[in-house]
Amino acid sequence: MALGTGYRMDDCAIARTLDVVGERWTLLIISYLFFGLRRYSDIRKRLGISPAVLTQRLNGLVEEGIVARVPGAGAHDEYELTPRGETLWPVVSGLAQFGNNNYLEPKFRQDFTHHQCGTSLDDTGYCERCQVVPAARDVDRQPRPVDLEPAYTPTRGTEPHRLLEPLPR
Repeated sequence: MALGTGYRMDDCAIARTLDVVGERWTLLIISYLFFGLRRYSDIRKRLGISPAVLTQRLNGLVEEGIVARVPGAGAHDEYELTPRGETLWPVVSGLAQFGNNNYLEPKFRQDFTHHQCGTSLDDTGYCERCQVVPAARDVDRQPRPVDLEPAYTPTRGTEPHRLLEPLPR
């Protein structure tokens, strides 16, 4: 998929994984699925991705068993992460934290909290209070300061949002 058909390292777990999720659009699509976007049109609008590329990436993720097509409202299918796809949460979380620490202004930074106790997770996804690394389904994405600005079009509301739950329409 991302690295081309000539890439031959079937005995390397990292290379094989990058073949499936290593293309930049693919990880962004996966991250927005974690954040609650499910509709093709919403993902496309948020990412500014071409329909052909989005369709290709989603089809590849479905073929790999990382994403499932599910019936949506009306005649349109929606997409959600499968249990296999949910195991990519540490990768997405790690990339978000790396970006927070190295590239983003404070108003754009992502903060994730443990749903059970409300404690902010550290850079490794660890909840100090409960002494666990919660699964994605037990993590809330906190609103960012930029989400509260009137001119900004957020990907969700201004309240914490539990990962993997569909965003309200």
